[in-house]
Amino acid sequence: MSFEEEWSAARATAAANISTRLNQAAVTTAPADGAADLALDQDHIGAIGGEAHKLHSRLQADGRHAATASAEAAAALSREGFGSGAALARANTRWESQVKTLVAACAQISNGLNYSLTSHHRDEQCLYAEFTTSKLDAYLK
Repeated sequence: MSFEEEWSAARATAAANISTRLNQAAVTTAPADGAADLALDQDHIGAIGGEAHKLHSRLQADGRHAATASAEAAAALSREGFGSGAALARANTRWESQVKTLVAACAQISNGLNYSLTSHHRDEQCLYAEFTTSKLDAYLK
């Protein structure tokens, strides 16, 4: 069996398994009492944003740990006429690209969550001010 045939069979099996699981998933409905089923817990969101920032920092520092050694090894292998030198250089370039992508994704997650928390807090303050002034207005009339 060729790789393409094996890959196609694996994809078909995976698609069938996902479809079966989705068809068997329970349908959820909103709570009858009108209670919200989505709650914003600022402590949890802040913790996730903090972890994303830590991961961002660690990836920037440690993600390139072997870049210099890999580049030097690739150059040395290439100078000696080994084809694996070019392959190692390509792998190192790909690794660098993937690390940059992960660093950017972590930054986006961290910044997005921080923005969400700040925006939610600002919206809560505006709503509180509006409700307070409407109660005052009702009392004055």
